[in-house]
Amino acid sequence: MPENWIAHAPFLAVLVSLAATPLILLASRRPNLREFWTLLAAAVKFGLVLSLLPAVRAGGTVEQTLLTLAPGISLGFRVDAFGLYFALIASGLWILTSFYSIGYMRGNSEEKQTRYFASFAVSLSATIGIAFAGNLLTFILFYELLTLATYPLVIHKENREAIRAGRQYLAFALSAGLLLVVGSAWIYAQTGSLEFEAGGMLSGGDHPAGMMRVVFMMFLAGVGVKSGIMPLHSWLPAAMVAPTPVSALLHAVAVVKSGVFGVIRMVGFVFGPEAMGAYGLNLVLAVFAGVTVILASLIAFQQTNLKKRLAYSTVAHLSYVALGAALLTQAGFTGAILHISAHATMKITLFFCAGAIYVHTHKSEIGELDGIGRSMPWTMGAFIIGSLGLAGLPPINGFLSKWFLLQGSLDAGLLAAMGVFLLSGLLNAAYFFPIIMRAFFRPSPAGEKPFGEASPFMVVPLCLTAFLSVALFLFPNLFVNLYDLAGLAVSGITGGEGTP
Repeated sequence: MPENWIAHAPFLAVLVSLAATPLILLASRRPNLREFWTLLAAAVKFGLVLSLLPAVRAGGTVEQTLLTLAPGISLGFRVDAFGLYFALIASGLWILTSFYSIGYMRGNSEEKQTRYFASFAVSLSATIGIAFAGNLLTFILFYELLTLATYPLVIHKENREAIRAGRQYLAFALSAGLLLVVGSAWIYAQTGSLEFEAGGMLSGGDHPAGMMRVVFMMFLAGVGVKSGIMPLHSWLPAAMVAPTPVSALLHAVAVVKSGVFGVIRMVGFVFGPEAMGAYGLNLVLAVFAGVTVILASLIAFQQTNLKKRLAYSTVAHLSYVALGAALLTQAGFTGAILHISAHATMKITLFFCAGAIYVHTHKSEIGELDGIGRSMPWTMGAFIIGSLGLAGLPPINGFLSKWFLLQGSLDAGLLAAMGVFLLSGLLNAAYFFPIIMRAFFRPSPAGEKPFGEASPFMVVPLCLTAFLSVALFLFPNLFVNLYDLAGLAVSGITGGEGTP
């Protein structure tokens, strides 16, 4: 592809779904055309993101300045290995989520479908903007746009519970954005720049220790809301009132993944491993993350609603990423970055399964799933794969990321972190396996006839995401070289080899 085209690809990748939004709105009375625009935008976006892969794999970056506001302050994109890694995950899974959404929204006869697809498109533009942001100002701009774009999705049903969940989401997320603005202003005053720098913008400088800790807490709260770090997590289970494809968007594709993406940007590109260790900031992050992993896993046990159990599982697994980054080791960063993609494919599979069950059978409680594996074998087979992967068992990609996280814990000498990862794996098995036992080893309710699988629009995407969860363990570089990109990202952060 011509070099001048590549230079504009980041902006075009952000723009394409924004450009599709008015076309989706105009096609409100023609559902097939509306969904055509959705699928076309998803495919074009993924193609544009994919076109950046050769340049980044070769060790380069793709930079594009949109607007310079003042010395050291600009709006612009810088596509590095870590940003491209996240963009490939988000844009690739959007294609599958779009197909799934068609089956879900039609199968459940949902209202306001046009608003749903339009909001989804804007959300993915914001997500790619976050992935490609070259500096804190651009990051914050798209981070806030993502909040506003996903609000209509959270309140989609517009009942009292949905409105309350939406208000809570806005209150948490917008407050977090303000903290990021204040923290960024201090960094600009210290460094004269807002540009992300591998290894840390603040590394090597002599900064007041007390102020560094205050600013770190601002950033931790700022990205901690979307990444579900306790006690900033409560909006996430509440948002489960939204339709299941929205839950998949929140948990696997965009919102919370933008949060943990922000955690690694903060640790590796804003403060840097050197400053994190010198000021003891990594230990603060490790404590918050470790506590979140264990408490969220324990709370998941108490949930009888399938989506809420999955929600608390998400809260726990997001902090795998934060805890891995807090280790400040090559293996820790590698495991954290790999877990972003591993959790994405596994958790989107589980939410797709939950949605297929609900649309086809109107069952949402775990106690209602007796014998469902015999009626919906493809759906529940995919559920098994996602569950085993989250428990850290091979041959699913969750094993690979957890292996590096455990090795990173050893390298850092933090045996407590290793204990957290191992205990969490056992807890995952304990709250997922009873669902599998019910589905396959208990009889169906008396008088219930086999009802078969849901629409192919729903079953095919969930089977594909389950397949990806296995394939990316067996072939970590399959299709888009995610493993290599993770190694390049870690190499930039640590100044060494990306994978041990």
